[in-house]
Amino acid sequence: MSNLTDPLLHLISRAEALISRLETALPHGLLAPDWAASTAFRYRKRGSSCALEPVKHVASIRLDSLVEVAPQKERLLRNTEQFVSGRAANNVLLTGARGTGKSSLIKACLNEFSARGLRLIEVDKADLVDLPDIIDLIAPRPEKFIVFCDDLSFDEGESGYKALKSTLDGSVTQASDNVLIYATSNRRHLLPEYMKENLSYTHTEDGEVHPGEVIEEKISLSERFGLWVSFYPFTQDEYLAIVAQWLRGHGVREDAIAAARQESLVWALERGSRSGRVAFQFAKDYAGRHAA
Repeated sequence: MSNLTDPLLHLISRAEALISRLETALPHGLLAPDWAASTAFRYRKRGSSCALEPVKHVASIRLDSLVEVAPQKERLLRNTEQFVSGRAANNVLLTGARGTGKSSLIKACLNEFSARGLRLIEVDKADLVDLPDIIDLIAPRPEKFIVFCDDLSFDEGESGYKALKSTLDGSVTQASDNVLIYATSNRRHLLPEYMKENLSYTHTEDGEVHPGEVIEEKISLSERFGLWVSFYPFTQDEYLAIVAQWLRGHGVREDAIAAARQESLVWALERGSRSGRVAFQFAKDYAGRHAA
């Protein structure tokens, strides 16, 4: 009896191990996270599994910290307030010069409205193909969700392009009322543009110019965002005002802020940019060196 039992037990053990390996390899549906664990979540894929991971340390940036972007702040703040209040609001595309505060403004809006039930889910552009699954998961929730995609742009043929386009406007399924998409990009049309595409333009007898199908396709995605918020390079005075704001946030005295003016300009010159990001980096360096 023992001689028969041992091979059988061995066979059962091997079968269980094989089943376990198959379960690991098979795709798993998206499960709900602990929604009380954070106000922000990241969508992550590892092999065949996917999950919404709570962000342990959410960026603490506040709206008051962002200066020289008052028109952009007002438009995004108004749209987000409408959304949180249950009124009609638009998906938003924030475009323009790098380092001008596009992503920071979205994070600041999260902190402004999180107490009223606003939540943020960050999704990489490569994972936008799973956007319908994310929206299905959060649709029954009472919170309001911003699906945030940073530095969004596509190369020809990327799968996430069609998924996002369909979700924004075009799918037979209407997006739920508790979800908006906020995206940032350095280029408005989100797809690379080439000189040869100008050849697709047509001209009428009265001089009108009409874009060809290739151009229309590249414009169509960005047009599906209801609200465009544009950012522009900062002037020298605007850059200095941003530097001063960040230095105050680090507790630097006003006389030291005035003394840092020339040094901050040299810092920007070395980096070839007077962006808000450069101002923030200078403020951290300056405040660290003068902490005593």
